[in-house]
Amino acid sequence: MMDHARDLASVQDATERLLGAVATLDNAAVTDQSRLPGWTRGHILAHLARNADALVNVFEGRPMYVSPQARDADIERDAPRPLDAQVADVRESAARFQKAAAALADWSRTVELRNGVTDSASRVPFRRWVEVELHHVDLGIGYELEDLPAEFTQREIDFLAERFSGHADVPPTRLTDGTRAWRTGRDAAEPAVTVTGSRPDLLGWLAGRRDGSALTVTGGALPALPPL
Repeated sequence: MMDHARDLASVQDATERLLGAVATLDNAAVTDQSRLPGWTRGHILAHLARNADALVNVFEGRPMYVSPQARDADIERDAPRPLDAQVADVRESAARFQKAAAALADWSRTVELRNGVTDSASRVPFRRWVEVELHHVDLGIGYELEDLPAEFTQREIDFLAERFSGHADVPPTRLTDGTRAWRTGRDAAEPAVTVTGSRPDLLGWLAGRRDGSALTVTGGALPALPPL
C-alpha cells in the first residue's frame, strides 16, 4: 500500500535539499553540462519545474503534457535562465504540486501519465520523489546515489525490478545486495544471471546512472537494460 501523505512529505524534504544545494551555485554553473547527455544543469532544473506542473495536470484530470514536442520545447525555453529564476520556478512549481495533492479527494483512482502509462493516484507522489532525488544526483553537485535516503533506494530498486520483470529483452535475473534479493527480467523457474552489489550500485545500474562495472555478475554477462 502506498502512503501518499508520507511520500508527499518526502517529496518536500527532497525538494528542500535540492534547492539548498542549488542555491550555492552561480549562473555559470547552471549552464554547465550535467551528468545527463545533452542537458545542462539548467535543463534539469527546468524539467523538474515543468514536471511538477505536469503532475498538477494529472491530479486535475488534464493530459500530463500537451504533446512530447511541447514538453521538450518548454524545457529548452527555460533551461538558459539565471539561477534565481530557476530556483524560484522549482520552488513555486513544487508548491503548486503540493497544493494540488492536498486538494485531491480520491487517491485510489487511476490517472494517466506520460505516453499513455496509467497508475494509481496514490503512486504519483512517489514518482515525483523519484524525479527529485535522481535528478539531484544528475546535477553533479556533490549529491550521490550513496546519499539517497535508505527507504527511497530500496523502494526504487523494488519499482525498477518490477518494471523490467517479464521484459522479453532482459534475461531472468536475480539481484542481491547480500541481504535481500529481487527477481527481474523474463519469467523462468530459475534466474539465468545473478547480479550482486551494494544498493546504490544496483540502483545506479537499474536507473541508468551507472554502467554496472562495480557489480559482480555470475551465470552470464551483465544484462543490457532497455531505456526507462
